[in-house]
Amino acid sequence: MTPILYRRRIIPDECVLLKDDTVLYFDDRVIVTAWGALHPKKDLHHGYSCYFLREGYKVSKFLREDDSLMYWYCDIIDYEEFPEENKWVFRDLLADVIVYPDGFVKVVDLDEFEEALENGAVTLDDVKKALRSLDKLLRTIYDGEFDKLTDEVEVRTSRSRNESDDNADDARS
Repeated sequence: MTPILYRRRIIPDECVLLKDDTVLYFDDRVIVTAWGALHPKKDLHHGYSCYFLREGYKVSKFLREDDSLMYWYCDIIDYEEFPEENKWVFRDLLADVIVYPDGFVKVVDLDEFEEALENGAVTLDDVKKALRSLDKLLRTIYDGEFDKLTDEVEVRTSRSRNESDDNADDARS
């Protein structure tokens, strides 16, 4: 059964059903989704995300309307799973990493992370967990192995697109 996904934000405090996300693949390691921008921006139109469940991060491919890559956006996350409801609630732990097409890497939103700790929205244990995940992600990027993460998105989404194309061909036959 396809999991039901929610995004829990700390700033602002909200929990949103990702009702328009399409789960393309899932197993005990990853969940891969396709989505349209919840809050469209000038360039951001749609994308794909891979939740790396064991590592504590989500890697998203941000695309323009013409399918060109804006950048890879990596959220540090944790989650709660509710198996009886087939529900997953992913909490954005605020520290994010952007990897641009030219390879430039930018860590963002650490000020929000500090603010959340200061006002009690995250615990010291949350901070430790987030920093471990952030460190693991940055080591992967700096060691030249980011493609291992992006490949998970590319492989799963290309399979999904190929299956959609096959289904369309069947419908025309």
